[in-house]
Amino acid sequence: MEVMFSPSAAFVLFLSLGILLCSYSYQRPHARDLVSVPDTDDTDGTSPQQVHVSIVGTNNMRVSWITKSKAPASVEYGTSPGKYSSSANGNTTSYSYLLYKSGQIHDVVIGPLDPDTVYYYRCSGSSSKEFSFKTPPSNLPVKFVVVGDLGQTGWTQTTLDHIGAMPYDMLLLPGDLSYADYIQSRWDSFGRLVEPLASARPWMVTQGNHEVEKIPLIHPKSFVAYNSRWPMPFSLSSSPSNLFYSFDVASSVHVIMLGSYADYGTDSDQYKWLQSDLAKVDRNKTPWLIALIHAPWYNTNEAHQNEGEDMRKAIEPLLYEARVDVVFAGHVHAYERFTHVYNQKADPCGPVHITIGDGGNREGLATNYQSPQPAISLFREASFGHGRFDVVNATHALWTWHRNDDDVAVVTDQVWITSLSSVPTC
Repeated sequence: MEVMFSPSAAFVLFLSLGILLCSYSYQRPHARDLVSVPDTDDTDGTSPQQVHVSIVGTNNMRVSWITKSKAPASVEYGTSPGKYSSSANGNTTSYSYLLYKSGQIHDVVIGPLDPDTVYYYRCSGSSSKEFSFKTPPSNLPVKFVVVGDLGQTGWTQTTLDHIGAMPYDMLLLPGDLSYADYIQSRWDSFGRLVEPLASARPWMVTQGNHEVEKIPLIHPKSFVAYNSRWPMPFSLSSSPSNLFYSFDVASSVHVIMLGSYADYGTDSDQYKWLQSDLAKVDRNKTPWLIALIHAPWYNTNEAHQNEGEDMRKAIEPLLYEARVDVVFAGHVHAYERFTHVYNQKADPCGPVHITIGDGGNREGLATNYQSPQPAISLFREASFGHGRFDVVNATHALWTWHRNDDDVAVVTDQVWITSLSSVPTC
């Protein structure tokens, strides 16, 4: 893994040292440089790289990967190492961005698969590497990792190491993946960086502002790299766009991935789709309902103030009426947990809002908070880290935020959350 010097490293270091944001004394570790995962030595160009998986329905999985040269879009798989009793074929695409030309982007949907089972697989018939993933369970409990604004820094690597150190079933990412920011080779580096985890557990993502990559007149189309590299199962939830969709996990959790940078007005496709999607959820059968956005609707950090306000005004009433339990957001490079809230006030029937945009991005931490701390904000800290949402049963889930502290994952915030479907007054 190569280390690249970041021109902003000194600035981020200045911000990161000696600043206290909580009521207790905590000395924040130093900033870390950008990392770049080099390309593999592949003589014929057909070795799979940047492998990642995502769920498609209740018993299928999409395998996505890239080869430098033409190779079959095929996956062989089975439940024993080196023994592949099944196979499937899929699609191959590519894209151009200014002077950049992507490799061959393959995706194959495999299944039906058994729940809570480890499958071994290889891509494009390549014997260079065998991968494995575990399917999510069909019933509760289920363990989610939630992390946003990952990027490619030393702190990103620490976050990934911490995530991989403890078991989980699925990763949810509320936008800002690679921080490629128009430099498309960074997408390739990011794919290689996350491959050890993303090839082993399903990663379900939505877009952030760093995925837009639109250049007026020169490259007027948005989300080209994101949509090409990270296809999600949007059509299965009757969504017309890869930028917003929903899916079910463990027969009891309905997850809604919303697009902060897709049109969300009351006449928009996203708004109409969301209305229809929420109407289909039976809370007697699906006791948990969670949503992901990128730009937070509630935020006491000075960074990105009110950037999610227009979307909040349009969409929040729909989520409130549906009794969504938790809304996860990114964008602000810090951690913050709110109480149950609706229309900017504490409300026992509103969702808990959690900002988790602290995965390790290259722009550094957002260290300035409003003072005094508003009553609806229960915990906030500008540190890198990740969260875990363990849905234990139909009524209770445990939320834990792990702070990255000198390469040790420190449990810094933890709370039990009760499903609103089990609260009679809601």
